[in-house]
Amino acid sequence: MSSTDLIQQLLQAEKQAEEVVSAAKKSRLAKLRQAKEKAEEEIKDFRTKEEAKFQKEMGFKATTDPADALKESTKAEIAGVMHDFATHKARTIEYIVGRVMDVQVTLTSIQIQALKTGVV
Repeated sequence: MSSTDLIQQLLQAEKQAEEVVSAAKKSRLAKLRQAKEKAEEEIKDFRTKEEAKFQKEMGFKATTDPADALKESTKAEIAGVMHDFATHKARTIEYIVGRVMDVQVTLTSIQIQALKTGVV
């Protein structure tokens, strides 16, 4: 083989290498585009699902009156208080009447001492 044949062979190898690199770049770009399109499609599907979920929740909240929920919880709390009142009413009355009727008619030692010293 002569040097020109070797140079030709080298040039041909370089050309083939450039073609391989070019094909790899094109393949890589095609895969990137495909991945981007797939990601955009997934984002679109996700956005659609989330938007539907949001609209469903907002529709439910728009149709329900928050005052109704407050009224129901208030009624439940009032019922609980009334139940507690009814449960403890008799004992409370008994306690208060017992304290009112149990009046000491004698003075304590501190009261006697205060009267003797003229503090009161």
